[in-house]
Amino acid sequence: MELPVNNFKRSLAAGRQQIGLWVSLASAYSAEIVAGSGFDWLLIDTEHSPNEVDNTLAQLQAVAASPVSAVVRPAWNDKVLVKRHLDIGAQTLLIPYVQSAEEAAAAVAATRFPPQGVRGVAGSTRASRFGRVRDYVRRASEELCLLVQVETRDGLDNLESIARCDGVDGVFIGPADLAASLGHPGDMAHAEVQSAIGDGIRRIRACGKGAGILATDDAAARRYMEWGTTFTAVGLDATILARETEQLAARFRS
Repeated sequence: MELPVNNFKRSLAAGRQQIGLWVSLASAYSAEIVAGSGFDWLLIDTEHSPNEVDNTLAQLQAVAASPVSAVVRPAWNDKVLVKRHLDIGAQTLLIPYVQSAEEAAAAVAATRFPPQGVRGVAGSTRASRFGRVRDYVRRASEELCLLVQVETRDGLDNLESIARCDGVDGVFIGPADLAASLGHPGDMAHAEVQSAIGDGIRRIRACGKGAGILATDDAAARRYMEWGTTFTAVGLDATILARETEQLAARFRS
């Protein structure tokens, strides 16, 4: 059996715009519903969602039948969490709160088997199709994609050294935490925050890496794409459910 191809990684390397959806409802059923909606990628979130490894696995299984790439965000830049998500078959990870080249390098090492890294070796996992992928331990990194999330002032200060870290495929700007770090909590539209985002996207692309962001406002998402993002999440499942049901109820209450 061959190593599964990571279409997200290949599209990112080619600079093709990829439109994504944040998946935070911690449900395989809802993940399966949105997997067929036409997005290029889904972000299965375990940082700010009640997801654990077992139901993240169920969501990966649920979306596997659809032509969409799954990205998993571990709760932290932790080699144990990274290992566990890779073992259940995640091929693309988004690591939150990376603030330095050293933290980026640690994330890379967590995705590589020795001697290149520190990922623990297991012979029969879903990632290796239960031992059926030939030379999985030797070849796994070929189809792994590592994204790191920059979302603080310190992260911006170290952006080039983070982006240029060997093994980092893309850098995602976290706008909500960045706004808070810059002194504007809850105000992602603040001029200073928007300027930092635009400058960050430009600097990431200048390093030859993909730039990503999440925006739940159409105008903001299109603006970020014009500025140069190449993997852009344009909505959040929980937000869509909340706002659309509110509007439906309001139409019939009015």
